Parts: sequence; C-alpha cells; structure tokens
Amino acid sequence: MIPLPTNWSSMKLHRNLVFATVDSLHQIFNEKKQADKVLKNTLKRDKRWGARDRSFIAETTYDIVRWKRLYAEIAEVKEPFDRPNLFRLFTVWAVLKGIKLPDWPQFEGTPARRIKGKFDEFSRTRKIRESVPDWLDELGEKELGKRWEKEIHALNSLADVILRVNTLKTNIKKLQQALSEENIETETLKGHPFALKLKERANVFITKAFKDGWFEVQDASSQKVAQMLDPKPGMRVVDACAGAGGKSLHLAALMENKGQVVALDIYENKLTELKRRARRSGAHNIETRLIESTKVIKKLINKADGVLIDAPCSGLGVLRRNPDTKWKLSPEFLESIQKTQREILESYSRMVKPGGKLLYATCSILPSENENQVAWFLSAEAGKDFTLLKEEKVSPAQSGYDGFYMALLQKKNNE
Repeated sequence: MIPLPTNWSSMKLHRNLVFATVDSLHQIFNEKKQADKVLKNTLKRDKRWGARDRSFIAETTYDIVRWKRLYAEIAEVKEPFDRPNLFRLFTVWAVLKGIKLPDWPQFEGTPARRIKGKFDEFSRTRKIRESVPDWLDELGEKELGKRWEKEIHALNSLADVILRVNTLKTNIKKLQQALSEENIETETLKGHPFALKLKERANVFITKAFKDGWFEVQDASSQKVAQMLDPKPGMRVVDACAGAGGKSLHLAALMENKGQVVALDIYENKLTELKRRARRSGAHNIETRLIESTKVIKKLINKADGVLIDAPCSGLGVLRRNPDTKWKLSPEFLESIQKTQREILESYSRMVKPGGKLLYATCSILPSENENQVAWFLSAEAGKDFTLLKEEKVSPAQSGYDGFYMALLQKKNNE
C-alpha cells in the first residue's frame, strides 16, 4: 500500500472514503468481524478507487481499531458504537493527525482543542495511552514486569512489510533486482538470510515476482522458526499446525524439495490454501493431511526426523498486524488456549522419532504460553525423553519485528 501523506494538514477528506472507513469500523466493532476480512470486502466496493484511496481506508481503519480505547475515552463514547459515535471516533483520529475537517454535518461543532487536551491527559495512563483492556494490561505487567511497557508500545507501531525469498526459484539478489524493476525498493536484514524489507509500503501481490512464486510475505521473526529446526534434504518433517503453510513452504525450501514435509491441520480450507501456495512456489515435497481423527497422528508416531508445533496462541506478538486481536481476547480464551497447547505438546511430540527434534513455537510474548509450557512438558510423562537444546525469545521492542518464542528439543536416542 502507498503510504499516506506525512503532511496530514494538507490532506483533503473524501466523503466516500470516510464513509467506507466508518462502515468497516461498524462491522469490526459492532458485528465482531475480523478486520482483515472486512477490509478485503470493503476495498472491492468501488473499482474507481486507486492505490491511495485503498491505502487511506485500510490504514485509517486499522489506526482507529488499534487506538479504539484511547479514542473512545477522548470522544466519550461507549460500545456498541452507533453511527454518530463511529464518526466521533473518526473525528478524534482526524484532529490528532492535524487534518482539516470538511464542512459536513457529521463534523459539526468538533471541539478540537478539547480533543487535544484530553489526549494529553489520557497519555499519562498506560492502559489508555497504549489502548489495551484493563485485564490485559494487568496480565502483561504480571508476566513481563517492567518489560511490558516497552513491548506493548512496540506492538502498537505499524509493522514493516518483510518478504522471504523462495530459494527454490531464485535468490535475494535476483529478487531485489526484479522488484526494483517494478519500482519496489528493498533492503536486506542482518541475521535474516532470506529476508527483504520494503523501504516503502507497496502492493507486492500484483508483481510478476510474486505471481511467479519468487517470494512470500513473512515477518523476519517468523522466518527464524523453520531455520531453528534446521531440516536437511531427505528428512521427513511434520508441520503439525500448518495453517495456510507459511512455515511449511520455508521448510520445503530449506530441504531443497528433497524428502517430505507433512503439513497437518484441523481446517481443510487452510490446507487448500497451502496447496495453492505450494504450487505457486514450486514446493513439490509437501503432503497435506487433514486431522479428522487421532489416527492421523497415530500413523506418524516415531516417524518424523523433525516436528514443528507452531502452536495456536493468544497472538499477542503479532498485534501490529492484527490490532483487533486485543479486543477479541479474554482471560477465558487464554486459559483454554494454554490447555490446548499442553494437549498438542503431549500428543504431537509422539511423532518425533528417537534422536529427532521437536520445535515448539508461538507468536506470543507471554511466558505462560512459552517457556512455562516447555518447562511443564519436560516435567510431564510425555516429555521425559526430551531435552531442551536451545530457546529464543524475540522481543518486538528490541527487534522491531513480531514477538515470537521458539524452543528446540531433542528426543533421546534409545538405541
């Protein structure tokens, strides 16, 4: 997406774009729909919209979702938000960005000075300033102590667009050159051998390089996961919670299309998407299997050289991409997902053969989903044959990328 102008005060608001933004917010806040899906549909509404128009709708909607609590406190509105209240949220956003409000009925009597004064006042309270629910702010501080403040602040920034080069088809240099020819400039990232960062936001999905399967969009932190498992050509590796397969594709590339990647998931539509992506990227060694019963796991017991458990989690580490997550999370959900993580560890770890490796990963920054789960597993009956080789915690505040946790374990070779 093309970035919005940095000189906000010169920006002119267009009625159809503002209304599209307000309609999107209604669906996200009041109908509890997923932000990315809502925007996908909204952006199809008018074929005349150019890249800047779409960028305005998407980035403004995400911005207001990200700062919902702060803007609602300033606007003195409560959920469920009726249409005038949604316009008040938009008004707060516009005033704080320094945008001149047009002479529309929706913006009549806007108290601009009061809005700025309230912003200064609320900025002194972390949970309002960083726009998080009370319970989440308390939990973050309880689990991370002083680190929480920096992490949640970092997670409220806009995520960079990072690409992972598909080494089955090309290399970093050739990909950079191809994108440059389409006016997309990138830079390499130290410590991330397969990553390119866009210097400016752009729609990379319309490029020839994307259509030819030369890259995937994948955050730098997420790229570390497959690398930590370090799969070799000829191995059998199981991606136990494959989803739409970002990490399966990376595993296939690291294995040079030799051996087998068994991609498992409980959702058929995600595995269908994985197959489509695998075709585009030329990954021929991926086999998808839908987990419809325990038989799927039983057939693979003691058969895998490596098992990746990219466990379902709170998603707190990727709030920059999915800001609506913080409004959907609940203490009850966290409790149930931690139970699920333990069940998955117990069951799926059985697929690792003696001497093989198990990688447990989450896109969370909470110890209760990460190192505490690994410690629990190692002390449980199911983990008695495993030892922890290494672990890595990626801090959004320190790295500038998504928050991730990875733990590499090895099963004892009893031979």
